[in-house]
Amino acid sequence: SLNRCRKSHYVLQAMKHTELQVKQVFQNLPKPGLGGGYCRGGFEPKMTKLEAALILGVSPTANKEKIRDAHGRIILLNQPDKGGSPYIAAKINEAKDLLEGQDKK
Repeated sequence: SLNRCRKSHYVLQAMKHTELQVKQVFQNLPKPGLGGGYCRGGFEPKMTKLEAALILGVSPTANKEKIRDAHGRIILLNQPDKGGSPYIAAKINEAKDLLEGQDKK
């Protein structure tokens, strides 16, 4: 019917718009390692500000707005309820908290 066709059109348009947003997120992701390239090894036993900055792709002295923006982009790509790693999500959240001065360890 005509209504079903219109609904399909709107769904396809919404999917295209979402696809463009996802592509933009990937293109705007910070480059790993602050200086480009990847860091060797795993996580440190206790997260440092430098490690937190590397995880989020920001400067260790970034303001809260930059930290929250970076956190939002990265956590969106690693949502545990959509197949992302709960461990990595915890590290991303720990990095945000540490850089915002909320680390209570």
